[in-house]
Amino acid sequence: MKVVLFCGGYGMRMRNGPADDVPKPMQLVGPRPLLWHVMRYYAHFGHKDFVLCLGYGARHIKDFFLTYTETASNDFVLRGGQVELLSTDISDWSITFVHTGTESTIGERLRRVREYVADEEIFLANYADVLTDAPLDEMITNFAAADAGASMMVVPPQSTFHCVELDGRQVRSISSASQLPVWENAGFFVLRQEVFDHLPENGDLVEDACGTLAEKGRLVAYPYRGFWQPADTFKERAALDAAYESGARPWMLWERAAA
Repeated sequence: MKVVLFCGGYGMRMRNGPADDVPKPMQLVGPRPLLWHVMRYYAHFGHKDFVLCLGYGARHIKDFFLTYTETASNDFVLRGGQVELLSTDISDWSITFVHTGTESTIGERLRRVREYVADEEIFLANYADVLTDAPLDEMITNFAAADAGASMMVVPPQSTFHCVELDGRQVRSISSASQLPVWENAGFFVLRQEVFDHLPENGDLVEDACGTLAEKGRLVAYPYRGFWQPADTFKERAALDAAYESGARPWMLWERAAA
């Protein structure tokens, strides 16, 4: 099953300054970028055919894979000057690199790679900057059995702010955002070709396509309360990096499988 990854955004909240043109999915978590961790997650479940929607900072993504060094994240034997890998990351991956525009919306990026997923009844899509340990196989199975055009994983609100309920000027209650009976888009999608019927030029995947599918009763959700961590800010990315260094890496399901 093909995986479309949107990795052409600016990532303004994670940039170090005007000279930093590294796209957000290429920010490091441990020795590898966010994008690599997301791809390893999908590969763990057997989905190794990727379509990368490139845009801002595309050269960084291309160079990373064109000069990929397996020894950075795999054990190996050096014998007589020759490297013998004891394991491998990406040798069985297929990666299609498509420049989808610097200013394109997520929906437009998807439209521009339509031909690369045309042979897929169901395909996957992701923002390429969020890590999770969600059971992807279950997510896909549930969607395959549903009469729907799209599925999105949803999680409880992640904000640490407190919400205040007022009666005039009187405070009636205070609760954390995570306690509210609402869910937010988690960025993991399972899609059918039907989604393209509702994607206008320069449209948005969620507001336009998913919004229309929801109105038609053809959008389903996969609620998840387990580990889910975005990397929209330096603080969030640093938290993931610290977790990696400490060995608390719940999103790295492939490590558990190898143990």
